[in-house]
Amino acid sequence: ANIGAPYETSQCTDALVEHARQRAADFLGCSSEEVAFGPSMTALNFLLTRAFARTLRPGDEIIVTKLDHDANVAPWLELAHDIGIVVRFAGVTDDLEVDYNDLERQLSERTRVVGFPVAANSVGTAPDVRRIVDLAHSAGALAWADAVHYAPHGAIDVAEWGVDLLICSPYKYFGPHMGLAYGREGLLASWRPYKVRPAADHPVGHRFELGTLQHELLAGFVAAVDYIDSLGWAAINSHEHALGERLLAGLPPAIELYGPPAMAGRVPTFCFNVPGHSPEQIATLLAERDIAVWHGNYYAVETMAYLGLDDGAVRAGIVHYNTEEEVDRLLAGLAELT
Repeated sequence: ANIGAPYETSQCTDALVEHARQRAADFLGCSSEEVAFGPSMTALNFLLTRAFARTLRPGDEIIVTKLDHDANVAPWLELAHDIGIVVRFAGVTDDLEVDYNDLERQLSERTRVVGFPVAANSVGTAPDVRRIVDLAHSAGALAWADAVHYAPHGAIDVAEWGVDLLICSPYKYFGPHMGLAYGREGLLASWRPYKVRPAADHPVGHRFELGTLQHELLAGFVAAVDYIDSLGWAAINSHEHALGERLLAGLPPAIELYGPPAMAGRVPTFCFNVPGHSPEQIATLLAERDIAVWHGNYYAVETMAYLGLDDGAVRAGIVHYNTEEEVDRLLAGLAELT
């Protein structure tokens, strides 16, 4: 049933939505007033950036990084086309870490937002969130975080990090395909959202939810967060770290790895190429061995452009349910192909 009616099934739906908001708040470290659900992270980010754009003027500047997924780049580029803002890209180091010095150099009184990934979906880099937030705030800019790729690997705490807005995707942490956003309450309240007139203004995050939420997905979201809580982040982190070290230690010497060379400062997502083979060939050959890896640019357009990889690269990811045997099979498969 839909929400807001006096009969029992509607009241059950009301309770589900409220519970989902609270579990989202628990997961993100915020108030349930500050969360918004949507069809995807990309859809939510386009919606939120459009609402924020009502406060922008031509010449205002947005800084993103060359590690960002395009879902936190394209919305700003489209606004540059529409209203004349300027989008700048903070560079990266040789190890594909954010170049914090370059980021600081690009900050100015015109900077309105610093967008960045909590973990790079391409090469696995996990930037220093607090450092980026502090740099953004030092210039009077908002810190706009993309936690899609980080969310299955570590605890999110928007209050501790100090971010102003954060977006993620529950399907990345074992839930349904949907989007979830956090926005600082005062910030969201200051924006005029795109919404139908009868839609409620409270909670403040609800103003950015278009139409009726998909209640069955909210039930799946709650189950996913409960599942993560049942495991605990300490166990997840320990297991993933050990498997990541095992993979890095066993990579054949011929493999060209992109990103941090050790587990420090990264999540267990590994981007690489095999000389003499295209990324698609490697992914196909590994699939024939029942090993699932991705290939291409994974929408990390600027990262691949920086690396000069027109065909992208192979990406192998580890999460808590992977095993040593699976890592060893991947390494054996790569050894056969080098």
